[in-house]
Amino acid sequence: MLQCGRRTLTATTRRDPDVNTIWQIEHLLKDVDDLQTYLELPQGEDPGEPDCTGVLEAEQRLGDSGIVMIDTPDPLCLAASLFDMASYTVVAATEQRLFHRLLDRFTETLQPRTEAIAQVLPGRLWRIYGPEYASPPYLRPHLFREYVVGYDAPLVQAIQRTGGFARIHWHGRLRLILDDIASTACDGLDPIEPPPQGDVTLAEVRARYGQQMVLFGNLEASDIEGLDTADFEAKVQAAVDEGCRGTGRGFVLMPSSIPYGRVLSERALKNFEIMVQTVEQL
Repeated sequence: MLQCGRRTLTATTRRDPDVNTIWQIEHLLKDVDDLQTYLELPQGEDPGEPDCTGVLEAEQRLGDSGIVMIDTPDPLCLAASLFDMASYTVVAATEQRLFHRLLDRFTETLQPRTEAIAQVLPGRLWRIYGPEYASPPYLRPHLFREYVVGYDAPLVQAIQRTGGFARIHWHGRLRLILDDIASTACDGLDPIEPPPQGDVTLAEVRARYGQQMVLFGNLEASDIEGLDTADFEAKVQAAVDEGCRGTGRGFVLMPSSIPYGRVLSERALKNFEIMVQTVEQL
């Protein structure tokens, strides 16, 4: 709950015991009046120097068996998640001046935080999430350029200046905005969902931007849980074939998301094993 003058902003979340996700029951901002109220609130205090001991300790434990990835939202992620999806799309499409003020507000804290962490932890892999809020059909491509490229490119640059690698996380349709994603100069893209969830094949992305970006994904989490082993194995093989076709910077086979439930079904477990076995046989 936030209090600004006589106006109160409230939000409510729910988490179920056996489901690995958080449900947003009530969003903090409901309309343009709430947005204007939120923009009147003072910014928080300077958080000081970043504490990166957790990352360093995890890297020490992992050794050469894995890579610790640093996750960060972008300004759009923080802004859009303040609204329910319907209200967000209306406000972002019709109140561009106000929405830019909201993005600028989050940039004032995200940009220096990213730069500070990149200085302490140079050369790491990062994942920037949130651009999918501007994907078609939610917003038109020109708003993607306004709300994502202009704000995420400086984050990418801050990571790369210290030798780091910036990967963009994006679900959904890519065809109309793939060139714009590439214009951020990002080093990687995930999860590149295959049709019909997405609208561009992995082979197409590889042909156009495989030299710039390491490509991740191309397996749907719903297929892991829903397809029988033979059908899923064919999906895995197709992803490997497309992801490794021709020349490119690299391909990482992975699902579009982790299962929501805390207990894996026998079918899902078998399909995860198929993923590992297919790669080991290469």
